[in-house]
Amino acid sequence: MDAVLEAAIADARRAQGLAADLDQGVPPASGRMIPPAMQAHPASAARWLRLVPPPARLAPFLRRLPQPLQRRLLERAVASVLAVPIADGLLDFMHRRRLGIEVADLGLRWTLELRGTGLVAVDEAPEACVRGSATDLLLLAARLEDADTLFFQRRLVLTGDTELGLTARNVLDRLPWERVPLALRIVLHRAAGLARDARDAHRAAH
Repeated sequence: MDAVLEAAIADARRAQGLAADLDQGVPPASGRMIPPAMQAHPASAARWLRLVPPPARLAPFLRRLPQPLQRRLLERAVASVLAVPIADGLLDFMHRRRLGIEVADLGLRWTLELRGTGLVAVDEAPEACVRGSATDLLLLAARLEDADTLFFQRRLVLTGDTELGLTARNVLDRLPWERVPLALRIVLHRAAGLARDARDAHRAAH
């Protein structure tokens, strides 16, 4: 099992352009985006990718999750990704400011606010909101797409307080990816690549 895990981690590190060692390594030379990592699937794999349901099909099930559970899961995910930046004070601009995230094709939306030492989901309306599809938001989180491209192509839309939204985008875009736990980077990277390839396969079939 250890050998399999080490092989998976080494493969993911190669795909991300990172060093071959198993520690946190150093950031890629660009300091921003990870090179496209998912290799093109052979044509014979397209039919398997089309078996992956589009996010919209999962929406009815996800919306049935109780709001408190949704919030706890979101807060834990955000804490895993942003623990170091929050501790370093990079997100202090979010203190008592409310930023919304809307996953359009899942019909889900949350509002986050920095309170104390963490981002928490709150009931109040957001001052600014970022809206996009589940796949595009996942690609952004995994650094397989950059924010500028997604906003320029209107795959992400910012509404409300533009200054707050742009500040959040710029700060998150500069966060050191190499300081995100390696296991989480691998999960995000693989999940985002699969979601993107499945979306492409569905589009090609229509």
